[in-house]
Amino acid sequence: MNPIRVIILDDHPLLRLGLKRALEGEEGIAVAADCADIASLRAWLEGGGQADVAIVDRSLPDGDGLDLVPELKARGMKVIILTVEDADEEIRAAIDTGVDGYLLKSSDTDQILHAIGIVMQDAGAFPPHVLQKIARGDTGGDPLSKLSQREMEIAELVAQGYSNKVIGAKLNLSDNTVRNHLANIMQKLGFHNRVQVATLVLQHLKRHKRL
Repeated sequence: MNPIRVIILDDHPLLRLGLKRALEGEEGIAVAADCADIASLRAWLEGGGQADVAIVDRSLPDGDGLDLVPELKARGMKVIILTVEDADEEIRAAIDTGVDGYLLKSSDTDQILHAIGIVMQDAGAFPPHVLQKIARGDTGGDPLSKLSQREMEIAELVAQGYSNKVIGAKLNLSDNTVRNHLANIMQKLGFHNRVQVATLVLQHLKRHKRL
């Protein structure tokens, strides 16, 4: 089985080196590159660099790490933001960009490894306190009323952080069927990633005292 290839983008040398060493010591993980700025990461990509997961800081010498998310996603990578920022607006901005995970730099190695494993299963990797933050706020009307009963079941399982495979096992559906349902859910809601679905469901459950 091929290792999960990870790239690290962070301008703090000690953090970058520490994370690189921690990941390299884990079976099934390979650090494909570590970069200090956006320019060097783009140069690596243009040189043919490939990875499965990108761990990205937001605050970089030559820009905002979020600006790279669409480019990295287009290359088939999962993107985990690793940052010191935990304000609601920062988290929402990252989710709206389409990130797969959001971790604070206070996270330990086990939490980061867990997040890598989760995003590789096509699920969102967000710690509980971040999920609580993104569940704050309200939306007009109830867009979830557009969903069928089956779609709502799937949406609630997505909000619990389950992968398509686990959702399929719980509902006795194939992976492809779950994927098709999820695509329909996102189309009905006008969303482009499962994290936005999870956020809306969490808001819905909180309003109805089920969270």
